[in-house]
Order: sequence, then structure tokens, then C-alpha cells
Amino acid sequence: MFDTILNIFQVNYVYTLLPAMLAGLTGTLKIFFLTLLFSLPLGVLVAAGRVSKIKLLVTPIQFYIWVMRGTPLLLQIIFIFFGLPVIGIVVDRFPAIMIAFVFNYAAYFAEIFRGGIESIDKGQYDAA
Repeated sequence: MFDTILNIFQVNYVYTLLPAMLAGLTGTLKIFFLTLLFSLPLGVLVAAGRVSKIKLLVTPIQFYIWVMRGTPLLLQIIFIFFGLPVIGIVVDRFPAIMIAFVFNYAAYFAEIFRGGIESIDKGQYDAA
């Protein structure tokens, strides 16, 4: 008897949480798809700059990748949302999250793409 009463309370509790969980799921999926949409092309551009022969371009890109991959994503979000207003740049919550995610994942994708680009033999470049 006690088990059935407990189960009824748990089901009611889940039903009260369901709208908030669905709202969180839609927000999470929105962030996920927008991050992929923007970070993949940016990662390709950063990787192209990283394998470039122009030293003036390669050095800042190496620093960008080093910073983005070397600091936690949460720290980057906190810096964008709370740190930038110190210098007068105020960013709302969703754009701050998007900026942090896109720049963070673009750095990771750039290294993945760079590794793929550099693994191609010179003979294959010539053959193409």
C-alpha cells in the first residue's frame, strides 16, 4: 500500500517537472545545433589559417587555439558574460553562451581539420 502511494507521488512530481525539462531540452538542442552550424565553418577557416605559410597569421591563430583549448568552457562563458561588461561590452545570456561555445568548438574543430590536412602526402596533393 505504501509503495503505491509513493509511486503516485513520484508520478505527480515528474509531471510537475516535465514542462521545465522540455523547455530546458529545447534550449539545449538550440544551442547544440547553432554551435555546430557556426563552429564547423569557423573551424575550417581557422585550420586553413593555421596551416598557412604566413607567419603573421599563424601565430595569433596558434595563440587562439592554445587559449580556447587550454581553458575550461565554463570559464570562457563566465569571462564573456561577467568579464566583458567590465570593459563596457555587455552581452546577454544566450549570445554569451553561443559566443563561448562557437569559439571553443571552432578551436577543437580547427585542430581536427588541421590534423587531417597535414596528414595528406604531397604526392596526393600533386595527384589531385
